[in-house]
Amino acid sequence: MQAQMQQVKNSGNIGTESLPGKEKDEDLSRSGFTMFREKEEEIERKKMEVREKVQSQLGRVEEETKRLAEIHKELEALSDPKRKEVASVRKNIDALNRELKPLGQSFQKKEKEYKEALEAFNEKNREKIQLVTKLMELVSESERLKMNKLLELSKNIDSLR
Repeated sequence: MQAQMQQVKNSGNIGTESLPGKEKDEDLSRSGFTMFREKEEEIERKKMEVREKVQSQLGRVEEETKRLAEIHKELEALSDPKRKEVASVRKNIDALNRELKPLGQSFQKKEKEYKEALEAFNEKNREKIQLVTKLMELVSESERLKMNKLLELSKNIDSLR
């Protein structure tokens, strides 16, 4: 009977026979959660890198725009033959500045959506872990009650002999 009870308890364990079912699930949940957290941190780091690169580019573009405006003024003062080319480049830079602004806004919006989705995912994952834990408890309790009933029936049969 003891061997059968141990076999029933171990049947819920996949891979690690040394850990009880609940501890194994917790270990799996912890390792999964740890992996998820590491991925989340990696995504966060990459996001920060992209944000820094975008901010850096925006700063450089603004600085370049100012420098070009100063150069443009100097060139106009000198009646430089390259004035039209400078005006064209400045116009392109201004156009890029206008394009960068909505991209920055889009980035912020998508970042917010990502955080909301991540929060919802985490909440559902927590609910799942709670349900798995409850299921394991119910299965264990059911098995224990079955074993008790079998023992009781066995005693009744032995007493009839």
